[in-house]
Amino acid sequence: MKVFALSLIISLLAYTNPRQPIMTKESSAKPINYLALGDSYTIGESVAESERWPVQLADKLREDGIEINSPKIIATTGWRTDELKAAIESDDELLEEYDLISLLIGVNNQYQGKSVESFAPEFEELLQMAIHLAGDSKDKVFVVSIPDYGKTPFGASKAQQIAKELNQYNEVSEKICAKYGVKYFNITPISRQSDPEGKLVANDSLHPSGEQYRQWVGSFYDQVTKMVNQ
Repeated sequence: MKVFALSLIISLLAYTNPRQPIMTKESSAKPINYLALGDSYTIGESVAESERWPVQLADKLREDGIEINSPKIIATTGWRTDELKAAIESDDELLEEYDLISLLIGVNNQYQGKSVESFAPEFEELLQMAIHLAGDSKDKVFVVSIPDYGKTPFGASKAQQIAKELNQYNEVSEKICAKYGVKYFNITPISRQSDPEGKLVANDSLHPSGEQYRQWVGSFYDQVTKMVNQ
């Protein structure tokens, strides 16, 4: 009887004593490292840092319980494809591998009168670099189309020409993405919405507002969620 009682006490103590939590796959997972490559649209010219679309995307993922570090952004207003490439190559703080990479580039090639033919190989090289930085995994990379700034007050006087040329740029980048099996998110129709109250354009009358960026993220969020949950 005494042996039974002693065994019972030991069992109760073992049950009530605090123990280290069991590490599940979810709780032990490292936060996602996200690299956003681009130009003024990625750095969020004329909007608050919290309104940049890569930041909004990371915040939304975090709200849904996905651990993700603040995005590493390599982007500057005015950059063309060649300038983005040079910046990536010279960045000494890049990780060897990222879990998620986005690429949005080309508007300054178009704005500066560069040909679509010259854009194509430079864009393809950037896409190859992005895939390599994603551990040679195309499933960790996505491309965002170029928005139509011809729908802004700044570009309104040349709206038709801008739309035509950006369509050509976007067609090229989409075909290259298809060649590599990389996801391509077409946000251009969002930038072409009717905007009588001016809610989709930043105060500089050229770049997207935080609200437009929010709509971008909403349009491809579910697909990005599947990418990071693979």
